[in-house]
Amino acid sequence: MSKPKKFDRNIIVIGAGAAGLVSAYISAAIKARVTLVESGNMGGDCLNTGCVPSKALIQCARVAHSARVAKRFGVVLPEPEIDFPAVMAHVRNSIQQIEPHDSVERYNDLGVEVVRGRGRLVDPWTVNISKENGTEQTLTARAIILATGAEPAVPQFPGLEAVNYLTSETLWDRFAQLDKAPSRLLLLGGGAIGCELAQAFTRLGSEVTLIERAERLLPLEDHEVSAAVTQALESEGVRLLTAHEATAFAGNQSGQGGAVTLRNGQGEIQVTFDEVILALGRRPRTEGLGLEELGIVQEGKCQVDDYLRTRYPHILAAGDLAGPYQFTHIAAHQAWYAAVNGLFGDIKKFAVDYSLIPSAIFIDPQVASVGLSEHQAIAQGVAYEVTRYGIDDLDRAIVDGAATGFVKVLTAPGRDKILGVCIVGENAAELIAEFVFAMKQGFGLNKILSTIHIYPTMAEANKYVAGNWKRAHAPKSLLRWLEKFHRWRRG
Repeated sequence: MSKPKKFDRNIIVIGAGAAGLVSAYISAAIKARVTLVESGNMGGDCLNTGCVPSKALIQCARVAHSARVAKRFGVVLPEPEIDFPAVMAHVRNSIQQIEPHDSVERYNDLGVEVVRGRGRLVDPWTVNISKENGTEQTLTARAIILATGAEPAVPQFPGLEAVNYLTSETLWDRFAQLDKAPSRLLLLGGGAIGCELAQAFTRLGSEVTLIERAERLLPLEDHEVSAAVTQALESEGVRLLTAHEATAFAGNQSGQGGAVTLRNGQGEIQVTFDEVILALGRRPRTEGLGLEELGIVQEGKCQVDDYLRTRYPHILAAGDLAGPYQFTHIAAHQAWYAAVNGLFGDIKKFAVDYSLIPSAIFIDPQVASVGLSEHQAIAQGVAYEVTRYGIDDLDRAIVDGAATGFVKVLTAPGRDKILGVCIVGENAAELIAEFVFAMKQGFGLNKILSTIHIYPTMAEANKYVAGNWKRAHAPKSLLRWLEKFHRWRRG
């Protein structure tokens, strides 16, 4: 296992999802010789089974919901007819239109050598590639980036295999064969994926039951966020069973659907279903890559340092494999550090900046956040003040029929320094960008307040929450003096 005297490549990237694509592109852009190895579809989970198809599905469901509530605006429409095969066609078409962005041809044109096959480390500097055409290729590299992503976690429930269960990856192929949305759909897991799919399929005609073993949905979010999401889902007909834990599954004679046994504080109940989707988190994809043999992965986890380096400084990991955040935009963020540290880490290395991690949940109303949440601030012992603005008071939200939600900002006591923001409401994932930028540049709420926002827009909510902070921190002694001054000037 001695280090080669010379190398075939400057860098080899294994995995062509967000982290792999960006790190390969960056490496090629600065004239390194780079090989990108991918055994599946280019674009990884985000393009093929994650972000793109789920958001395409959510948009179809949103259109159906808009038709149902059109009477609020004086437009009376019949109950929409859901052409489910056409919905799934829109999902496929969305993927196909975005595919060229991540294609082999595009990356070859960018200077990346793309090899279709399965890569496996045989030693710290050597990758063996089993190609799609049945041949093999062995390459050495000064640096290797592991960007193999993650896969749905599937606990070993008794009887699970008998119900032909689905995950966020496998549901697309199954549902593409259906004439209509599943009549009775069970979703296990009340996190972001579970909530998004629950609302979407309810709007597309399914009778949805959402199970969460914690006391509330989205247990990592603040309580008021969970409450807002709970209200939204229940108002649309989702059956929510929180504080319920699945203990066993049972199939039926048809081989499709079945029942789940749930345990709660009062005992056990059974829920029947036609389809069940497990949305119980994701685990790093590590098998068959030679990582266990080299000690890079232990107990299914890939340990990296602040520079994304594994136990071998020239072998780095990025994206869902590395964690700690499983977001496409964070995978792309890490990719720069992986590429630069892989190519130049022996000269100068850069620690990954995790100071600002924006995230969003694409339900209706959307949830978006950045920085500290209130429960995180409490847990970490960080002193803070809270300023809120209710979106139900916003002119644009009122005329759009979207007067639901709030903007919540945490600031340092007595200062306008922004510690964290949470937005629940229409286009929250877009509105949060102003706060991300302000925090990145060190701007406080006074800067947002002094910025002109177009009227009428949802973005005015950001200015109004800054205004609420300003009013709460007005200099009272100065205002008393000004009151006397103006009285004197009146004569």
